[in-house]
Amino acid sequence: EPLNILDEACGTCDFTIEIAKGAPQGSKVTGIDLSEGMLQIGREKCSKEGITADLQTGDCEAMPYEDETFDRIGVAFGVRNFERLAQGYAEMLRVLRPGGTLCVIELSVPRNPLIRWAYNIYSRHLIPAIGRLVSGDSRAYSYLPESIAACPQREEMTDLMRQAGFTDCRYRSLTFGTLTIYLATRP
Repeated sequence: EPLNILDEACGTCDFTIEIAKGAPQGSKVTGIDLSEGMLQIGREKCSKEGITADLQTGDCEAMPYEDETFDRIGVAFGVRNFERLAQGYAEMLRVLRPGGTLCVIELSVPRNPLIRWAYNIYSRHLIPAIGRLVSGDSRAYSYLPESIAACPQREEMTDLMRQAGFTDCRYRSLTFGTLTIYLATRP
């Protein structure tokens, strides 16, 4: 059965393309992002892959969609950049149909002390050093670990989802705790 799927904070559409490839035949895939420049790159990628997606410039915290529009919503590596995450989740709930599924994929700080030690060296020193070599601007790459650490994680993230009105909120940590997948359902 075809689905109506939204990819929020879709950026250059890598996740949008994967969603479209895995969606049932006849599904409609929509992407929304604040950056028209990133969406333009995404349009080119979609075209190259033969993917049809409706890509729109817009604010994920105040989306231009009708209530209960989408069967599924995905957000990959985007919620940590929301200015008001609770408002973002309220909007997701509003545009998701009853019984619809939300999937959020986000980077996270490992809980294991040894892995966290190695992660801190990698994220706070190695990534900015490589960024400085490649772009000449280490600040462009030092924000990443800061934004990851500042974002709610695991239980705190699922609590925010529950507070917005989602049910069956759960998470699964992968890659030694550096990546977490969150799932929730609109009742």
